[in-house]
Amino acid sequence: MSTTIYAHRGSSGLSPENTMPAFQQAEQLGAEGIETDVQLTKDKVPVLIHDETVDRTTNGMGYVKDLTYNELMQLDAGSWYAERFQGTKIVSLEEFLSWIKPKDFAINLELKNNIVDYPNLEAIVLEQLRTFQLEERTVISSFNSESIKRFRSLASDVELALLSSKRMEDPLRNLTECGANAFHANYRLLTKKLMQQCDHHNVPLRIYTVNRPSRMMRCYNLGCDGIFTDFPHLSMEKKELHHHQQLRKKASQ
Repeated sequence: MSTTIYAHRGSSGLSPENTMPAFQQAEQLGAEGIETDVQLTKDKVPVLIHDETVDRTTNGMGYVKDLTYNELMQLDAGSWYAERFQGTKIVSLEEFLSWIKPKDFAINLELKNNIVDYPNLEAIVLEQLRTFQLEERTVISSFNSESIKRFRSLASDVELALLSSKRMEDPLRNLTECGANAFHANYRLLTKKLMQQCDHHNVPLRIYTVNRPSRMMRCYNLGCDGIFTDFPHLSMEKKELHHHQQLRKKASQ
C-alpha cells in the first residue's frame, strides 16, 4: 500500500496557505492530494480559510462568519506571507472544486466547525460536492464529532474522518459512534499499535502535520494511508527513497 501525500492547506510551506498559488504549487511539486479548510461567510458561502478570523492571513480583521463573501473578496490574502503574493484572494469552495475537478488529486476538506459550529455547513458542502460529482474523491474531516454525525445522516457514500490531537482510550469506538470511517491523527498519536488496530478494522489512518524527513520515513515504514505536509516536494522525495529502500530489501531476501 502506498501512502498518499496531501499538501496541507496547499503547499503552505512555500506559499500563502489555502490560496490558489498554494494549490497550484502543490500540483507543480507532485502532491497526490490537497487538504484545505472550509468555513462559512455571513451570507452562507463556503470559503477556504483555516482561522475563524481573517486577522492572521489577510489584511483585514473580524470573524469569517460576520463578513459577507463580497467583503472577503476585498481582502489581500497573500501579502502577509510575502510581497510577491500581494493581491491574492481568499478562495471559495466552488472555485476550488472547479479547479481541481479535471485534475488527478485526492481531496480532503476539513470542516472548521469545532469552534464556530456553522449551521448547515455539512449540507452546503455536500451540495457542492455533488454538483461537481466529487464525492468519491473527497474525504470530509472534522474535530467535531457532532458534525461527522450530521454529515453521515446526509450521505452514506462519503468518506468521513474524525480528527484528533488527543489520545483516546478506544479511538475506533469513537469513530463508530459518530459515523466516521477514517482516522486523521496528530503525529504524536502515531504508534505501531494504532496502525495495526486501524489495519485490522480496515480504517484508513492519515497523519498530520508531517514536515520532518525522519517523521515522513516513519509514516512510510508503518504503512500510514496518508500524510498531510506543508512540504509536498520533500515528502515525494522521501517517498521515492522509501520505495527504493523497499525494493533493495526485497532483492536481498
